[in-house]
Amino acid sequence: MSGASTRHFLFLQGPHGPFFAGLSKRLRRAGARTSRIGFNFGDQVFWRQQDTYHAYHGGHSDWPGWLTEFVERNGVTDIVYYGASRPIHKTAHDVATRLGVKLHVFEEGYLRPYWVSYERGGANATSPMRALTIEDMRQALDHGSAPLHRAPDRWGDMRAHVLWGATYHAILLAGRGKYPGFKPHRTPEPQGEFWLYLKHLLTMPLRRMQRWMATIAIRLQTHPYHVVLLQLAHDANFLDNGRFNSQSDFLHSVFDGFARGAPAHHRLVIKAHPLEDGREPLAPLVKSLTGEFGLHGRVCLLTGGKLARLLDGAESAVTVNSTAAEQVLWRGLPLKSFGPAAYHRPEFASSQSLDKFFASPSLPNTEAYEIYRRFLLATSQTPGGFYGLRNRRKLYRKLPDLMLRAKDPYETVLNRPAAGPQHLKVVS
Repeated sequence: MSGASTRHFLFLQGPHGPFFAGLSKRLRRAGARTSRIGFNFGDQVFWRQQDTYHAYHGGHSDWPGWLTEFVERNGVTDIVYYGASRPIHKTAHDVATRLGVKLHVFEEGYLRPYWVSYERGGANATSPMRALTIEDMRQALDHGSAPLHRAPDRWGDMRAHVLWGATYHAILLAGRGKYPGFKPHRTPEPQGEFWLYLKHLLTMPLRRMQRWMATIAIRLQTHPYHVVLLQLAHDANFLDNGRFNSQSDFLHSVFDGFARGAPAHHRLVIKAHPLEDGREPLAPLVKSLTGEFGLHGRVCLLTGGKLARLLDGAESAVTVNSTAAEQVLWRGLPLKSFGPAAYHRPEFASSQSLDKFFASPSLPNTEAYEIYRRFLLATSQTPGGFYGLRNRRKLYRKLPDLMLRAKDPYETVLNRPAAGPQHLKVVS
C-alpha cells in the first residue's frame, strides 16, 4: 500500500449528498491529505471541511489551465470524481494523464444496486476493463471463487437518491448568486431540476401503484413481449453513445425494427428509467410512434417499477447502454445494445440488425457472462451505495484501503488470481 502521508486526493464532483465528504474524512484518518474543487453552492455546502474547499468561478475554456496550475501548486497526487462522462471530468482526465496523477473514478455499480463501481483511469466507455478479453478474465480468476448471487430486482436507495438530489438542487439554487458562471452539465436549469426532483419524490406512492398494476397486466397477457430499457435522456452515458442524439432517435429505430421484424402477435414494452422525471414527454412520443408504425394495441409504456418481474417473462431486451442490461444477461436473455458499455461485447450483445433481432434474437454466451460477472465482483464492484447511510458505511470500510493501494482493482486480480469473497455468518 502506498504511503498515505505522501498522498493528496483532490475531489471534484460526486454523487448528490454527503458521500464524498465522508470518504474524504476516512482518507484523512488514514493519513492522507484531501481537498475539494467545487463548481456551485451545492458542492460547497456538502463539503464539510471548508478550509480545504476551493471554488471554481471560471468558464469551461479556462478550466484545463486552472486545474493544471492547482494540481502543480498543491502537490496533488490523486484526482477523485463521479461520472466519467461529465465535461469537467473529461478535462480532468486529460490533465491527470498528462501530469501523471492517479485517477479514481466512481459510477453507479455495473451490478447495481448492491455494489458501486470503483475504477482507476476511467469508467463505462473509458474503463480499462474494456481492453480485457473474456479469456484474460478467465485466466485471472481463481476457480474456487464464490458462486454468483441472484441478480437484484430493485434499483437501490431510491428515496434517498431522490431526496439528496432535491436537497442538492435546492441548495444550488439558493446560492446561485455565489457562482454566476456555473453551467450545469445537463438541462434544465437548477430551478427546474429542483422542481422535477420534488415532483418525483411527492408522486412516488401513486406511481408505484400504477407501475405495479401495469406490470401485473403485462405478465398476465399471453402474448410474447420484448422490453426496451430506456435511460435518462440527460444522462452523460446516454449522450455519449455516439449513435443516437435523443430518446426520440433511439425509439424511432426500435419501433421501425419491431414493425418490420417482430411476429404480428408479439408486443413491445417500453420501460422508463426509475428516476424518469418527465423532462422529456415519453407518453406522447410513444403514442406518436405507435401510430406512425401501425402498432396500435401492441405497445405499452411502463414508467419504472421492478425490472426483474418484467424480464422473467420477456423474450429479449434492447437498450443503448443501460447497466440494467446486466439483469438481462444474467437471465440468459437475448440483448441488443449499441454501446459503449462494459458489457457491450460480441459474446453478450447481438450483432443482428433490429428487425432480424426482433424476428429471431441470438442468445448470449452464458458461460462467458458468468466469467465476466465473477471478474467484476472480484475487482471493480464494491459492496454498498452512495445514498443510504447504511450503504455509505459499507463503502467507507472498504474504499480507503482500495484507493491507497499502488495497484488498481484490475491489476491486483490480473497479477494475483483472486480468492472468492468470504461471507461472514453470525452464530449464537
